[in-house]
Parts: sequence; structure tokens; C-alpha cells
Amino acid sequence: MEIRDLWVRYGSSAALRGISLDVLENEILGVIGPSNSGKSSLLLALNRMVDRIPGASVEGRILLDRQDVAAIADVQDLRRRIGIVYALPIPLPMSIRDNVLFGARLKRRLDRQEAQAVVEGSLRAAFLWDEVKDRLDLSALRLSGGQQQRLCIARTLAVRPEVILFDEPCSGLDPISTAKVEEAMGELKSRHTLVLVTNNTKQAARVADRTAFLLMGELLEVDRTEKIFTNPSDPRTEDFVTGRFG
Repeated sequence: MEIRDLWVRYGSSAALRGISLDVLENEILGVIGPSNSGKSSLLLALNRMVDRIPGASVEGRILLDRQDVAAIADVQDLRRRIGIVYALPIPLPMSIRDNVLFGARLKRRLDRQEAQAVVEGSLRAAFLWDEVKDRLDLSALRLSGGQQQRLCIARTLAVRPEVILFDEPCSGLDPISTAKVEEAMGELKSRHTLVLVTNNTKQAARVADRTAFLLMGELLEVDRTEKIFTNPSDPRTEDFVTGRFG
């Protein structure tokens, strides 16, 4: 993906101020910064979820495979190509199996054998299959919080996205569940491109290949994660990652 001179405004207030960066194929791009730095606005702009916010406006260009996302007429198809996993798991009030298949069934008709392959493949990729394979007809609402989050990842994977956006996916999870989600992300980047917004700088340091630092709606720098955390170019980045503010 290519982001060029991107502005996101809510009324007269600018959440993002002319940022430009590339999201490379098969990488995990971490996005860090203090509250109100524009991190979530960036994610919402990438798959046009920002269109749903009253008073929001977007300027600049976001290219997916060199196609401007603003010119894609079928916004639902765009959101299948660029999936999103939110901070709060949102399982649907139905079985584990039907949760995984929900989006895939909207996209195409599946026979029984194909549906089973989608369920198993998606749950395996989300590191959940071994825990639920014998209870796929159980209500998803009975899973633990960490399992529900991985189920939401599986549901996103079932529609075969090119890019997956993660908006604080581990903010409410315990360390064990967090480790499983991070392990899943590490495996997923071989087949997908991932953008991870996180307030946990240690998480970005663990899993991101490159990291972008946003401050007050501006992109201060983006570089290899190791460099951002050990030798950043901007002193404000160093202040943030060392805990002097944020």
C-alpha cells in the first residue's frame, strides 16, 4: 500500500496531517504514538471505515496495488481485501463454525467440503483450531476473551484479505493470550500484509518489522523497528519509546 499526503479531519479538527508512507508486502508495520496521535484514524482511512463517521473527511491518496481506494466502487469488497481486527473481540451470537464462515458466505457460495476447509484453515492460521476443533457448534460467546479475539482473526482470514489491520488487538488480553495472538501475527505475515496499531511499545518491538511513530497527527519517522527503538532519528521518538512521555 502507498499512502500519500493523507489528511483526515473530523469537522475542523485534523486527526492526520499530510502523512506519507508505504506499507510493504508481507511485513508487519507497527504504528505507535500517544493518545490522539491519529493511529486509529489511519487504520479507519485505509479501508474507508472512516466513511461511516459523520463529519469526517479524507484528503490525499491511499493506493492498494496501485489502485486508489477512494475510486473502488464496491466498498464491501475493499473491506474484504483490507480486513480489520478491533481491540474488543466482537464474536457474533452464533456457533464458532458460523462465526468463521459469516463473511465468507456473503462473498461466495460454499459447499460443505469447502466450508470445512475454510473453517479449519482459518482457525489453524489463528492458532485456535486445536482448542476448538471438537466443539465447533458451541456458541462463540462461551469462549474466553483471548479465544474470542483469535476467532475474530479467523473470521477475517476466511474472506482471504490482502491486508489485515490490527487496532490494539491485545489491549484487554492476558499475557498468555497476547503471546498467542502475536505468534499468529508472525505466521500470517508470510501470506498477508499486517498493520498493527498498539499503545504497547514493547509489543511493537517484539513483532513489527518496521515501526512508524505518529505524534499529534504527524508522521515523525518510520524505520526498521530495531532502529526506532535503539537509535531513532527524532529526539521526540526517543523520548516516547523510553517512556519520558506518552
